[in-house]
Amino acid sequence: MVGWAIAVHGGAGVDPNLPTERQEQAKQLLTRCLNLGISALRSSASAIDVVELVVRELETDPIFNSGRGSALTEKGTVEMEASIMDGVGRRCGAVSGLSTVKNPVSLARLVMDKSPHSYLAFSGAEDFAKQMGVEREENDYFVTEDNVGMLKVAKEANSIVFDYRIPTTGYESCGAGVESPIRMNGLPISVYAPETVGCVVVDSQGRCAAATSTGGLMNKRIGRIGDSPLIGAGTYACDVCGVSCTGEGEAIIRGTLAREVAAVMEYKGLALQEAVDFVIKERLDEGQAGLIAVSKTGEVAYGFNCVGMFRGCATEDGFMEVGIWE
Repeated sequence: MVGWAIAVHGGAGVDPNLPTERQEQAKQLLTRCLNLGISALRSSASAIDVVELVVRELETDPIFNSGRGSALTEKGTVEMEASIMDGVGRRCGAVSGLSTVKNPVSLARLVMDKSPHSYLAFSGAEDFAKQMGVEREENDYFVTEDNVGMLKVAKEANSIVFDYRIPTTGYESCGAGVESPIRMNGLPISVYAPETVGCVVVDSQGRCAAATSTGGLMNKRIGRIGDSPLIGAGTYACDVCGVSCTGEGEAIIRGTLAREVAAVMEYKGLALQEAVDFVIKERLDEGQAGLIAVSKTGEVAYGFNCVGMFRGCATEDGFMEVGIWE
């Protein structure tokens, strides 16, 4: 028996001018989700059940970029993606290109549990959702007024915007004629503020699990897939640890960030926080990202190399923290 631990995130890379009211809303949601997970763990729920439960809650609330409140594509629609992984047997499921599924993380869980596959996308994933009878909504359910405004800003700036939680005023200078020092795959990005949601858990049996869900980039191309549904990049769990990442998806993919945390623990013998710090420093190149992690021994850790990360964590011994900044 080990002490359980849980961590949640709502994205790395936060606008330093984010209004205090929105900061408090985000922290309240993270606290609510932590308490939901803690209650389930105290009732002996398994790690895989808890990560799904918590990410469903995050997807249902429009504050962060997943499920309802997802970032919009260039055509004003949503294409959501998620993944889930059980460290027991390294079982996993992932989905991309969803436009009607209310809780993408639960469809990913069904891919893991009820299909012979690990990853379904677009029309195939939607057909599977119908077959499984999951709760579905019209695309308009996922579209919020904030997102519509942020998409307008992105289109006027002729740029990809990482998320909607930047105020829609005060960025008049973020047009195509102003080159940003921040780049994605070598191309300048006008505004950087990614938000994805994720949860990692180790239960009292030492079983680790992880889940990640997102709407992706604001004004992204139709068909773009990020790191969140990619096992080993945005999400990973094994018998050593569970990891969920957030940030610049292309950099996370190149660095296979989530798997790297487990790898350096296995092969370099690093403790969890040491592994997180090493991967953030050595595997992102010029990318900006963050991650949360738990170990099979009940440790919890996080790290990021950008301005802030919405996160919360708790352990069985009574420790609890919710924060945004360093």
